[in-house]
Amino acid sequence: MQQLKDYTGSVYGGLGHLLYAYSQAKGLAISEKLEGVQNLERFDFSLWRELLTDIEQQVQIATLGLDIAEHMQPKHLGIIAYIALSCNTLGEALYRYHDFHRLVYDGSSLHVNMLGDYLAIGWGEIPVHLTTQVTHEIAIALMLQFVKHFMDFEDIHLHEVHFVHPVPKNIALYEQYFHCKVRFSQPTAQIIIPLQELAKPFPQGDQTLQHLLMQQAHALLDKLPNSTQLDHRLQRAILTGLQKNRYQIKPIAEQLGMSVRQLQRHLHQQGATYQQRMQEVRHLLAEQYLKDPHLSLQEIALLLSYSEQSAFQRAFKQWTGYTPQQWRQQQYS
Repeated sequence: MQQLKDYTGSVYGGLGHLLYAYSQAKGLAISEKLEGVQNLERFDFSLWRELLTDIEQQVQIATLGLDIAEHMQPKHLGIIAYIALSCNTLGEALYRYHDFHRLVYDGSSLHVNMLGDYLAIGWGEIPVHLTTQVTHEIAIALMLQFVKHFMDFEDIHLHEVHFVHPVPKNIALYEQYFHCKVRFSQPTAQIIIPLQELAKPFPQGDQTLQHLLMQQAHALLDKLPNSTQLDHRLQRAILTGLQKNRYQIKPIAEQLGMSVRQLQRHLHQQGATYQQRMQEVRHLLAEQYLKDPHLSLQEIALLLSYSEQSAFQRAFKQWTGYTPQQWRQQQYS
C-alpha cells in the first residue's frame, strides 16, 4: 500500500475534450491548463483534479460531476466505446468497462465483487485525500453515461450508489439522478446493481461509432479478394471476432458452421492459412484505425486483439516496413 501514497495516475485525453466541451456549453472561461491538455493522449490525474476544481470554482453548482458527465460522447472515452459495440448485454458491457477502465480513468482501480444477488462495481485503494467528491461523481457517472449511449438509461435499475465523502445538503439530487438510494461516508465509492439487470440486452450501439466501424468493414472487404461466398463470410467473421477478442480459428469455424479441419482444408486449397487470412484483416483494419487521430496505438492494439502494444508494432512493421507512428505521420504530412 505504500506505493499508493504518492499515486496520481493518468486519464485519457478525451476527458480533457469533455471538459472543454462542457466549459463551452456553460460559457465558462477556458483556462491555459485546459487548453494545454487538448492535444495530449493522456495527462496526469492530479491535473485532472485541478481542472475539475477550476470548473467547480466557476460554476459552483451541486452535483457538478454528474452535470459534466451529461455532456459525455463516446469519443470522449475512446477505446471502451468502440469495444462496447460488440457487447450484447449490460453485464458484458460493464465487464468490458472494468477490463479497460484504466485506459480512460486511471485515477483509481476498479473492482467487481459479488454481494449475494447484487454486483458491486467500486473504486478503491486510492487514499481519500487524492480524490474529491467531484472526481468520484464523474467516475461513476461517466460509466453510467457510457451505458446510456447503448440502452435506455431509465431501464437500468441500480440498487444503491455509495460515495466516500461526507453527506451533502442536496442528497435528493443524487437520488433523482441515480433513481436509487445514495449513501455517503462509505468505505468505497461504488454502484451496486441487481444481478438480474446484467442480462438486459443492448438493442443497438451508438450509431456514429457503428457507422465508423461499418465504413472500416466495407473498406476492408473491398480490398480483400472474395473468390467465394465462404471467403466473404470468413472475412466478416474475423472482423467480428477481433472486436470480441474471439478470433481464434475454432470460434470462427463454429460461426461459419464448419469444423476447424473443413476451414483449414478450404484455405489450403487456396494456398493460404487461417493465420494469413487473420493477419490480412488485422493489417487493413490497423490502417483504418490509424487514420482516426482519436485512437492511440495502445487502443488500436486492443481493438486488433493484441495483448501488448509492442506486438502490434512489430506486426505492423512486418506488413508495411514502417512503424505505426511513421505510417500515421505520413498520412498527415
